[in-house]
Amino acid sequence: MKVGLIGCGGMGTTHNLSLKALSTKMNIEVTALADCRTEFLEKAAIQWPNARLYKTGMELLETETLDSVHICLPSYLHTEHALAAMDKGMNVFVEKPVCLTEEEAEKLMDAQKRNGVQVMVGQVVRSFDEYRYLKECYDTGRFGALKSITMQRVSGDAAWGYEDWFHEEGKSGSVVLDLHVHDLDFLRYMLGKPDSFDVRATAFSSGMINQIFTAYEFGKVFAITEGIWDISSALPFEASFHACFEEASVIFKGREKTPLTVYKNDGRIEHPVLHREYDVNDDSAGINISNLGPYYTEIKYFIQCLQEGKPVEVAPLEEGIQSVRQAIREWKQAKEYVNKR
Repeated sequence: MKVGLIGCGGMGTTHNLSLKALSTKMNIEVTALADCRTEFLEKAAIQWPNARLYKTGMELLETETLDSVHICLPSYLHTEHALAAMDKGMNVFVEKPVCLTEEEAEKLMDAQKRNGVQVMVGQVVRSFDEYRYLKECYDTGRFGALKSITMQRVSGDAAWGYEDWFHEEGKSGSVVLDLHVHDLDFLRYMLGKPDSFDVRATAFSSGMINQIFTAYEFGKVFAITEGIWDISSALPFEASFHACFEEASVIFKGREKTPLTVYKNDGRIEHPVLHREYDVNDDSAGINISNLGPYYTEIKYFIQCLQEGKPVEVAPLEEGIQSVRQAIREWKQAKEYVNKR
């Protein structure tokens, strides 16, 4: 399979390293790379010395014939490149958020229907072992019914973006569509569409939302999430959750040495052993995540779907779009809340 990679920065590096690791076990090769920054392009090409290099993603898409393409560009560029790739008959792996507006969402759905290609969205939390364990506990009723869950995704100010695109709300969708979208997507994945939700938020001095609290009701389950880009870029990233079941609490703290703990109602404490498919840490991407394992897992799944002719069922385009639509609704509430204060 011939694969193209558009965007060789932070997330692009994560994809590139995962694809390289997978190429030792699967019949894939990255044959084309694109990035407007020469240093990032040359760094990515070290893994694929025979790959053709392009300064822009559009140039790559116009020139190449590929089985699939990975789009790892700033969020505001996702839709136009995904549309161009689909119209060339290429299968697409596009990073989250898949788009930023309802108009873009409609265009993407129409293009996939028109071209009949496979599209997967990089909602990578669905591939994290700890979150998969949580969903399994919920699906199987291992600890009885889920009563409530709190989720946090805390990050320092996003200071690593090319030309500071994170801080332009129309380009990133603020912390809501860039960071918080991970937790709301997972809640949707596990619990379905929320029956109701309520938002509180804060903003940077520019007016851009930098912190959001959302309270949801999913039937009998109550959920609260927090997503924040802190005012300091030095604050270390951490994702966490606290799920209260009838018979146990399942707690994940991403920065702990033993991050996953089960506290049972009889007083016993357990640390579930998770058999990680690929357990490699690499800081060369320069972003707030260094563990390549979940990215390896989601990309492997996408490749397997293409090679076996199976539909993408974990994070397909429609799911990515539904999470964007929910995030847009929350973003609007957040703006209204901040503007009233």
